[in-house]
Amino acid sequence: MGISKLFSGQSNPKKILFVASEAAPFARIGGLGSVMYSLPRALRTTGHDARVFMPRYLSIDPNMYHLKNECQHLEVPTGDEQGPTHLICNIKKFEAGTDSNSVPTYFLENQEYYEQRANVYGYADDHIRWALLSRGALEFIRITRSWVPDIIVASDWMTGLLPNYLKTTYRENAVLSKIATAFSIHNLFFQGTFDHRFVQEMDYDDGHSPIPGFHNKRLSKINSMRRGIMYADVVNTVSPTYAKEIMTEELGEGLDYLLRERKAVLTGVLNGIDYDTWDPTQDPAIKNHFSISKLKNRALNKQTVQDRFGLPQREDVFLVSIVSRLDNQKGFDLLIPIIETLLQELPMQLVIVGEGDTATMSFFRDLETKFPNQVATHLKFDDILPHEIFAGADAMLIPSRFEPSGLIQMEAMRYGAIPIVRKTGGLADTVQNFDPERGTGTGFVFERLDSLSLLVTTIRAFETFRHKEAWRALQQRAMTKDFSWERSAREYEKLFLRAIELRARKQQQSASHAMG
Repeated sequence: MGISKLFSGQSNPKKILFVASEAAPFARIGGLGSVMYSLPRALRTTGHDARVFMPRYLSIDPNMYHLKNECQHLEVPTGDEQGPTHLICNIKKFEAGTDSNSVPTYFLENQEYYEQRANVYGYADDHIRWALLSRGALEFIRITRSWVPDIIVASDWMTGLLPNYLKTTYRENAVLSKIATAFSIHNLFFQGTFDHRFVQEMDYDDGHSPIPGFHNKRLSKINSMRRGIMYADVVNTVSPTYAKEIMTEELGEGLDYLLRERKAVLTGVLNGIDYDTWDPTQDPAIKNHFSISKLKNRALNKQTVQDRFGLPQREDVFLVSIVSRLDNQKGFDLLIPIIETLLQELPMQLVIVGEGDTATMSFFRDLETKFPNQVATHLKFDDILPHEIFAGADAMLIPSRFEPSGLIQMEAMRYGAIPIVRKTGGLADTVQNFDPERGTGTGFVFERLDSLSLLVTTIRAFETFRHKEAWRALQQRAMTKDFSWERSAREYEKLFLRAIELRARKQQQSASHAMG
């Protein structure tokens, strides 16, 4: 059933503005950029007017995307008592086409903070850049009023100040004060330009003080994640299990008490994947297309992966892959003590694609040198290789310490690559542990955060791989799982409608108090 039919009863479409630091196809660094591409499109298909607001970085060519001038010389207040009181910005707009795959996107231009910056993240003044994005979006709405959203969706700490500005600085504004806000947590670990785990008492931000001016040194110490959670009408994370986990001391990153206080408005909505982009029946990035009913064609893609990485072409070998950011969150330290044993004892090959911290990359590079016929690496970001690998690998290894949502396991399952995962966050919500007696499950799941659990689970996956009929049935179950954005959009719609209702209720209460 198509999403338009699912929402054919929609009679009250809403105006939804996503404010984010990245959004594909214009700028995508990670999962946030992918979500900002797919979710607004899914909501527009339901009848909602969803749009995106983001910076225009140096890499975004206005001629390529036919950007039009929307607002010139927008004066964004800095909040500084000394120095410049305003920053001058322009707004350009990407016009949506007639098809549902096109989303109107506004670009905030500023010569100093965006247009001369080649990268999205990683600058010493990132705290100013994101404060400017948050306040610039609100000033644009306040000044132009050409399109006023019913709700603004801020994502992660980069736009965590937006709900704060809206509820304090702009609380008396007749237009802005009516706008609801949702704060979406994609990864609680990152809370600002500082390490939130090692904050001196004098630098601690409780969230109640006024937001400092852009050029006030105090701004770099503000915990924007905390403030987004405190001031938004509703809060969501990107999977139901992660929503529960972040209310615990273990995974709450120091904000578990606050999240428990806001439990009534905290929801977990699982991310989806773009089924047009990830489609093994017509993906232009793979040589041999296949489907659930034509899995024999998939074996040819395994040969392609082995050939591309210079590994012996063997159909009987267990081809395991890692496609990931290579850092501590992803749990690869669990693999280090056991991987040589697995390679020595099993007919197994390991392909690694991704980049990250130096120590992890060096480990995999050394492993490749030691096992040249079994291990191959591509230690940098690549958009195309994951498609080939998902289409050819037997299994995907994702032993994360924590995983808010995770897209890799869903993309891999769509192509019949079976995930080996730790039971956490979105991995727990998307991968069902294989049960050979019942013939159920879509992957292999372990729970304990230790290397032996990973070892046993990988061996269990290999033993199942040796039984071709059971493995084929496992692949078919994985490929039939529904991870489309249609499913996720239904849940986000409920969340946004609830935020709008809560804001309207608070507005009515404020009006009653003022009169009485």
